Amino acid sequence: MRQLPSLDLHSHVDTDIEPTELVTLDAVVFAATRSLDEASKALARSDPMTVWGIGCHPGLVGAQKAFAPDRFRELIAQTAYASELGLDGESRVPMETQKHTLSAALLVLSESPRITSLHSYRATAEVLGIVEQRQQPGLILHWWLGSPEETRRAIELDCYFSANRSSVRRSEILKMVPLERILPETDHPFGDKGRSKRRPGEVSDVEEAIGTVHGISVGDVRRQTWVNLREVVSKSGVGRLLPTNVRRHLAFA
Repeated sequence: MRQLPSLDLHSHVDTDIEPTELVTLDAVVFAATRSLDEASKALARSDPMTVWGIGCHPGLVGAQKAFAPDRFRELIAQTAYASELGLDGESRVPMETQKHTLSAALLVLSESPRITSLHSYRATAEVLGIVEQRQQPGLILHWWLGSPEETRRAIELDCYFSANRSSVRRSEILKMVPLERILPETDHPFGDKGRSKRRPGEVSDVEEAIGTVHGISVGDVRRQTWVNLREVVSKSGVGRLLPTNVRRHLAFA
């Protein structure tokens, strides 16, 4: 049987990396950027298995100050992925500024839906409040740390969840998330603590944890997460914007 590559729905990759290094990962990697300038540089690339995102990280003062909805709109037209966006309760950026940026980005995405990875560190309730105001397809809560009550609310809002090596340790939350709403991530290099030399796309331990909680094999987890991605792509209507190789894998899934 044809083997599907691993999926990494949230990773940070140097935009100057050699193309061959990404190919050798043997993984489909969704690469988040942290500013519109970084995103612009990423979109100049053409990588067969990497989906580059358009982001404005809530923790970066310069990125938040430089955010411009019109420029975001121009950049997002070139890719299927918006990342990294969101709110951060420990950021030096004032929360009102973060909320303004996120709301402006989601307004653009309400007109042009994309697979969207949302950061919510110490701001889970605030992120869900904005999501509820601007409900749209394709929203993925990256490295989710919300309470059980907030998790139920996120599920009701049709959010997906991307889990990494750290977040799968919260088995009580992992059990709450329906199998059809879960996707793997590494958050490389930030989610790699405790394991040296992890590369983007290395999610076998995440798949194993998901399989243990849901009582299925690692192979079944891999297939299910690809089905989940296919659903996110379908709901968002972004298939045409994905690299050809990624579309082929989706068709097989």
